[in-house]
Amino acid sequence: MRNYYFTSESVTEGHPDKICDLISDSVLDAIFANDPYARVACETMIKGKYVTVAGEITAAVMPDIEQIVRNTIREIGYTDNSCEFSADNAVITQQIVKQSSDIAMGVDKSLEVKSGIDDDSTELGAGDQGMMFGYACRETDELMPLAISLAHRLCRRLTEARKSGELDYLRPDGKSQVTVEYIDGKANRIDAVVVSTQHSADVDIDRLRADIKEKVIKRILPADMIDENTKYFINPTGRFVIGGPEGDSGLTGRKIIVDTYGGAAAHGGGAFSGKDPTKVDRSGAYMARYIAKNVVSAGLADRCELELAYAIGVANPVSVSIKSDADDEQCEKIEAAIKRVFDMRPSAIIEHLGLRAPIYRQTAAYGHFGRDDLNVAWERTDMVDKLKKAYAEL
Repeated sequence: MRNYYFTSESVTEGHPDKICDLISDSVLDAIFANDPYARVACETMIKGKYVTVAGEITAAVMPDIEQIVRNTIREIGYTDNSCEFSADNAVITQQIVKQSSDIAMGVDKSLEVKSGIDDDSTELGAGDQGMMFGYACRETDELMPLAISLAHRLCRRLTEARKSGELDYLRPDGKSQVTVEYIDGKANRIDAVVVSTQHSADVDIDRLRADIKEKVIKRILPADMIDENTKYFINPTGRFVIGGPEGDSGLTGRKIIVDTYGGAAAHGGGAFSGKDPTKVDRSGAYMARYIAKNVVSAGLADRCELELAYAIGVANPVSVSIKSDADDEQCEKIEAAIKRVFDMRPSAIIEHLGLRAPIYRQTAAYGHFGRDDLNVAWERTDMVDKLKKAYAEL
């Protein structure tokens, strides 16, 4: 166990990339509200006042995408029409076609069904190839790495202070970053905090820095992990008036490390937002988190990273493997117990986690995992007893 520093970042819902994630998931939710079996791969790109929504969507009913875009931008807080980018000023274009028939034929019926291995004609094939990772550890009550958990809380607090009017000079765009010092492999103290927040042109930088430290940082970070050597970097450039899509372009799926474990665990590379659950980039990652969290909750490991891998059109994962703090023999037993307890085919994942409901917009900002506030199924620990029993029987 060595000594080291580890850093994770988060961004607010007004960050250009997160605006795009929120729009894409808002489109998905609107479609699923009417057609839970729709196929959706929706991506958004923003720069300046221009918003492009593109992708492949096959649905019984198509929602008013332009209105969804404007409503989402308004709810985030871009309502000042004197600025280039706002809900009313946005220029919205769409480039949407139906899902490719070549992809659909692989998803509609799995290879196992076509080859006669599985006689369930409704069994779906995976919507793409790829690997997905799930992770859980004992650093926080929600079984998430400490740095990303604190970074998300800082960004949520920024948004809360802005929307409540407590810090009425704040604007929607913002970022946070937390560096944790580890001693003998355990989180020991917070070494550095970075908060950069968009603001009105007339606020004094000294006032902003004092407010952010007292009303954001100190309300979130554990007092016993801050000391006289903790470093604070609050709007270190001195000015952040030009923000959002006016200052930077945005794209769906560009904050995948923010969305998951802050770099503390591996990432397969697939993004989540705008994708229906036949895309295992999303549903497989949710299942992997669910399994890893149950493994840790069952006491089988203090830290568990699970990898799932799929082939397009094939229902069963091509590999299931874990890394943990357990020894090799224990890891083999944990993997065997996982395979006994969890059905990792796409159809089973979708049914077990209830993924055909319009639940996705709420996940698009501040992380998809460790979100006890959202009551999502992949954060449950309801398989602990079954895992313990399966492990004991091996």
